Amino acid sequence: MGNSWRLNGRVALVTGGTGVLGRAMAAGLADAGAQVVITGRSAERTGVIAAEIPTTGLPVHGVAMDVFDRASILACEARVSAELGPVSILINAVGGNDPAATTSADRSFFELDHDALARVIDLNLSAGLMQPVQVFAKSMIDHGQGGSIINVSSMSAQRPLTRVAGYGAAKAAVENFTRWLAVHLAREYSPAVRVNAVAPGFFLTEQNRYLLVDATGAPTERGRSIIGHTPLGRYGEPDDLVGAVQWLASDASRFVTGTVIPVDGGFSAYSGV
Repeated sequence: MGNSWRLNGRVALVTGGTGVLGRAMAAGLADAGAQVVITGRSAERTGVIAAEIPTTGLPVHGVAMDVFDRASILACEARVSAELGPVSILINAVGGNDPAATTSADRSFFELDHDALARVIDLNLSAGLMQPVQVFAKSMIDHGQGGSIINVSSMSAQRPLTRVAGYGAAKAAVENFTRWLAVHLAREYSPAVRVNAVAPGFFLTEQNRYLLVDATGAPTERGRSIIGHTPLGRYGEPDDLVGAVQWLASDASRFVTGTVIPVDGGFSAYSGV
């Protein structure tokens, strides 16, 4: 790894760091030399998972933070800044779906629950993304060191997928907001603060497992279709995200902002024929 890829001396914070993908990204940032903090609602659970994340670099820290509570975000920022230094890398990995916002054989689009749709949009965009960005981007600007903000989108933003109506709409908004924020921060505040996103393809997580594998662990019909439309012929593994995240977090991408990087095994490039 060249020096431009190293993150020594930088503090990185991963929201949603207790999830499968968040843990992998946290480990990758620590391996590149960053002081990494993962956050979650439960201080005990966050601390336990942080201690379990395997890295070849510095140990990962766990700090309680609730993205739905602005006071909690402010308290987390103040604590991390005091104990480790100001955050210069922010990974927004909070997100997820709700079965009640998903169509199925038993639930048509016309029967989707409005409150469930609102929760999915809030989790992936309003609270899950915008609130942490408001606090930590301001800190990056105020401290004058700049930084890299990396949002987590999804293939459902770029290639609308069946069933996940609320989730797809929310992730499409994440990509639009990523581009908007990149321009806004660079033009209005500081070109030293960059904003990009990664768009994972299909990875098995707690949120989507029920859609992709059955009770025996075999692929569902939807899972078989996904793998058939992924040129690399498999689901993604959490570590597959690490290289893209390390690059976007580091000076190796210092002239990159407002982009969305697919990490999808070729899914978005394949037309099916």
